[in-house]
Amino acid sequence: MDATVPPNPFDELLKEAQHLSGDDTREQIVSAIFQTSQAICKETVTYTKQEKLHETEKLDRIFTSKIWGFPIMLAMLAVVIYITIAGANVPSSLLAEFFGWLEGYITLAFEKMHAPEWLYGILVLGLYRGTTWVVSVMLPPMAIFFPIFALLENYGYLPRVAFNMDRLFKKSGAHGKQSLTMAMGFGCNAAAIMSTRIIESPRERMLAILTNNFVPCNGRWPTLILLASLFMAAGYTGGWKTLMTASVVVAMVVFGIVVTLTVSWVLSKTALRGVPTHYTLELPPYRRPKIWDTIVRSTLDKSVYVLKRAVTVAAPAGVLTWVLANIHIGDTTVLAYIAHLLDPFARQLGLDGYILMAFILGLPANEIVLPILLMGYLSTGALTEVDGLRSLKQIFIDHGWTWLTALNMMLFSLLHYPCGTTLINIYKETKSKKWTFVAFALPTGIAIAVTFTTAHIAQWLRFI
Repeated sequence: MDATVPPNPFDELLKEAQHLSGDDTREQIVSAIFQTSQAICKETVTYTKQEKLHETEKLDRIFTSKIWGFPIMLAMLAVVIYITIAGANVPSSLLAEFFGWLEGYITLAFEKMHAPEWLYGILVLGLYRGTTWVVSVMLPPMAIFFPIFALLENYGYLPRVAFNMDRLFKKSGAHGKQSLTMAMGFGCNAAAIMSTRIIESPRERMLAILTNNFVPCNGRWPTLILLASLFMAAGYTGGWKTLMTASVVVAMVVFGIVVTLTVSWVLSKTALRGVPTHYTLELPPYRRPKIWDTIVRSTLDKSVYVLKRAVTVAAPAGVLTWVLANIHIGDTTVLAYIAHLLDPFARQLGLDGYILMAFILGLPANEIVLPILLMGYLSTGALTEVDGLRSLKQIFIDHGWTWLTALNMMLFSLLHYPCGTTLINIYKETKSKKWTFVAFALPTGIAIAVTFTTAHIAQWLRFI
């Protein structure tokens, strides 16, 4: 006689819970609560500024519309990036010139003290140049980007972004609040990891921690903007060049969000299975932001915090890079030896050994990837600044770069492992070496897979 296996009661409970937590049930409950609350308010509350209330409702019909909500979000992001790119160029150049001028006097001081050449190399060519590069590259964009985001938050628009993104994150098995942590990741992923504490569910918080890396942080913006400007917008000039650069960067951001949602969906079906939780977001009224207070506070709090973190990790990395570039194995520096060792694998990703080496040595801070790459190409033994974008592009072209090389570097920069500070924060938040390793390995594997696929598709198309 055949024995029948009784159904697992836990599977039945899980199916029932998933049914009850479905979008239709959730919308019915929230709609009923809202209608009841609205009816009570009409009976008990008197509004002195009825026009203001209607104005908020009219704006919400546009900003949270299923038709216009997402196009407005993308347009707003494009405007923010455009202003950041256009506004940061001149201050960055001025800061770089100032630090170069100051380096001249520091060099004279070392010469008068008859300091050893190795000491000058470590402290000035490594430590000083590495630190000042990070400051000149990061500070101007942050001083523009963070205040604009703070103004949008104070105006009341960012909660509407969370409302719009909630539907997408919910379908991917994640929590709607992840849209807020993702927005913070545009400034600093290390800070975004700490902001995941707003997500109550441990499962969904882990999803946010593992996928927040796929949006570009402030350390990756310079790489994306520079390569988009040099290669993707090469045929444009003036304002059109800035517009094209911003469009390419926005496309990269959208691709990062798509990867975030896809990876969240896969993890929610495999390693992090569970019933998604829901939350009701109360949209605050639109209000006129205090512009001056917001700019000062966001610049001092966020910009200085992120800059301090970047300088702290970039300074030792600059020293290490100088040491590797000045220690020789035979006729080859350690830096060049590492690059040649990595080159065969890097070629499969549409990159080269120097690019991959720059990403590895740039683990402490993404901001120093480009200067390390330039030092490797120029074999100067010091973090190098190049005069003008034209000479910089020529250096890349002389080393075999094409637009495909630039695209793959942008993709690898967007998707690869978090910086050292972010990994430290992940370990502090999860208290788990396993999940910290997953947070490192998962994006790295995706970056390798995406660039490998892009390089080989392009290679295949050439033969058609």
